[in-house]
Amino acid sequence: MIKILFICHGNICRSPMAEFVMKDLVKKAGLTEQFEIASAATSTEEIGNPVYPPARRKLAEHGISCQGHAARQLQRADYNRYNLLIGMDRANLRNMLRICGGDPEGKLSLLMDHTPKGSEVADPWYTGDFEATWQDVSLGCQALLDTLVSQPGV
Repeated sequence: MIKILFICHGNICRSPMAEFVMKDLVKKAGLTEQFEIASAATSTEEIGNPVYPPARRKLAEHGISCQGHAARQLQRADYNRYNLLIGMDRANLRNMLRICGGDPEGKLSLLMDHTPKGSEVADPWYTGDFEATWQDVSLGCQALLDTLVSQPGV
């Protein structure tokens, strides 16, 4: 089983968007039983909160539900639990390294590193542009899934 944890600052916009987009892609590919997908925050600011309403609306526009999500913080133990821990921007990655105590197994990456675009996922908290975030997350998740399913055993 491939276990993926998507991570952003508060776990109410970008990382839950990535979590639910990836779950949708995996379901449509008939691979649900082969994946465990979740998301977390590097901060404590939004712990327990649902997906931010504009992010929830953007997912709903594409027929994707995020019901039941409650923001949680990344824990050091998550490093051992997940195969891939994927941040949305460089600040997330720095905090992930701090919380996890490093990355000795090379599990940490940025979502857009899995695409030819190779940048950061646009942060709608500051820009208000949830469409740009949707585009980045969709591109990143599809590229990640394509890479994972091309590996033997998936």
